[in-house]
Amino acid sequence: MTPEAARIAVIGIHGFGASHVLNAGQVGRLVAVVDPRPPLPGSPADTSGVRWFADLDSLLAAGLEIDVAVVSTPLHTHAGIAATMLRAGVDVLLEKPPTITLSEFEDLLAAASETGRLCQVGFQSLGSDALQRVHELVESGAVGSVTHVGAVGTWVRQRAYWQRAVWAGKRQLAGRPVVDGVITNALAHATTTALRLAGARRVDDIASVELELFRANEIEADDTSTVRIETVTGPPVIAGLTLCAETERAPWVTVYGTAGSIRLDYTLDRVQWTRDGTTVTTEHQRTDLLTNLIAARRGSAPLLNPLADNGAFMRVMEAVRTAPEPQLIPAAYVRWEGAGPEARPVVRGIDEALQQVVAEATPLSRQVDWRATFR
Repeated sequence: MTPEAARIAVIGIHGFGASHVLNAGQVGRLVAVVDPRPPLPGSPADTSGVRWFADLDSLLAAGLEIDVAVVSTPLHTHAGIAATMLRAGVDVLLEKPPTITLSEFEDLLAAASETGRLCQVGFQSLGSDALQRVHELVESGAVGSVTHVGAVGTWVRQRAYWQRAVWAGKRQLAGRPVVDGVITNALAHATTTALRLAGARRVDDIASVELELFRANEIEADDTSTVRIETVTGPPVIAGLTLCAETERAPWVTVYGTAGSIRLDYTLDRVQWTRDGTTVTTEHQRTDLLTNLIAARRGSAPLLNPLADNGAFMRVMEAVRTAPEPQLIPAAYVRWEGAGPEARPVVRGIDEALQQVVAEATPLSRQVDWRATFR
């Protein structure tokens, strides 16, 4: 690390924020952390030279010189904190989702434009070189004409996941939208990665969004859902996502074509191109988004995921926020395993059903075994 290393503040240091604290100290100089709870003893935030502040106002009043702020706070606080830091002359790495409402997103775009500061959104999958490999295959005609892009996520989450914070699993909290569901937060990478492969980045790239939202847990938001997104100039995007899977698997996105398919295991940076019964697999590198932001500050690289390029995802976010409440999955479809905080619901047949939704580009309501849920 050199004296010119970027001076970084991490706002929200517990939970996933702890990984940002560790990374900040590796790619720059961590000078401050902000959280109502102090750093854990012995953590990278609890070291000499790193100041702790209980709130954002205290940080700003201290007059510290900060180059970059990493915002990893509760979802519904993202917009306000990011805008404050931009207006303080600081570049921002903003955890996903960037904002809760489309109006907040537009306001944050305006703040970035007015201040001339950089704002990168932390969808880590978009830092992968694997996306370029997929684009190259598509452009070369490797799978013929693209019919659609599909995303499948079958994860397992225990009851404790929904008890981790007062906002977890909420659609609203104290009158403010939160929208903490499977599409908008837990498996948001699946949707946004599929949109990127379909060429949809901006708000105006989306023609329509069709949702089927369900829940097996005792929450307000969705934990098992499908979404079909019609893009303006590219192929449609279909996602089938659940946190109530029979078996947890790494999520994936597939580009379906008339002559083959390309599967991207985005958490593994792996691409599998299949055509005529033959599959070619390649492994790829990933660029850390904070490292990329620091490089962009110096003019040596473009931002990999600038705020404006998340407009397409925000159209989906807005559709989920304004949609009717998720339907409760009938008890006949749900099996509970474990007890107490470790209990989890398993939705019968959901893994296969979601894969079928995506492969055939048909909503869950049209799957024969699921029609009873719509009566």
